[in-house]
Amino acid sequence: MRLDKYLKVSRIIKRRAIAKEACESGRVIVDGKVAKPSTEIKEGDIIEIKYAKNSLKAKILDVKNYVKKEDVQNMYEIIMETKDVK
Repeated sequence: MRLDKYLKVSRIIKRRAIAKEACESGRVIVDGKVAKPSTEIKEGDIIEIKYAKNSLKAKILDVKNYVKKEDVQNMYEIIMETKDVK
């Protein structure tokens, strides 16, 4: 599955266009490499996303084309999350 689609389906990023933009600007890293929106992802990959002052690092547990809102937490495991609250 494409990275931008996975980010949307897993609800890590709410819209695919925003996921694509984040990838194109170099804010998404897959397994230590800057990723393009078309990067194919698979189970076991590590995704790092850098927001303005926040960052998220997660391990992909499952890749599905459609998931109900209740089942999203089974798609990835958060390894590290930083939030700058001010």
